[in-house]
Amino acid sequence: MHTKDLLAVGEVARRSGFAPSALRYYDSLGLISSTRTTGDQRRYERGVLRRLAFIRAARNVGLTLEEIAEALATLPQGRTPTKSDWNRLSRGWKDRINEQIQALETLRDSLESCIGCGCLSLRTCTFSNPDDEVASHGSGARYLPRRLRAADTA
Repeated sequence: MHTKDLLAVGEVARRSGFAPSALRYYDSLGLISSTRTTGDQRRYERGVLRRLAFIRAARNVGLTLEEIAEALATLPQGRTPTKSDWNRLSRGWKDRINEQIQALETLRDSLESCIGCGCLSLRTCTFSNPDDEVASHGSGARYLPRRLRAADTA
């Protein structure tokens, strides 16, 4: 590959919307790959932009970096996802998105009530969570839908 076909970190960051630090991190995890110049500067093939778009979409759906790595590992080494790959890899995302929509609707409809955080500061907490009984079920806002509890989705 000719060096003029390779993109510098700053160009990939500008075009992908990811910070250079995120690019280096994704590179270290093997989600994307780079080559080095004789001056030890990272260079990326143009196809990395498609891979990064896939990573962005997958993160927006709620996939963990581990799940993304597993999905990308099913591709031949060094190849970016094609439309066919995209369809195959994202097939199960609709169910996940529907779960998120349902969780957000549940949250929207219960914003004015107890969320099971243990604060006991709302009047309804004395009815919904008397004596902080929900604390025995674990930390955080236990009445929030599981999909919206950061500790469970991180």
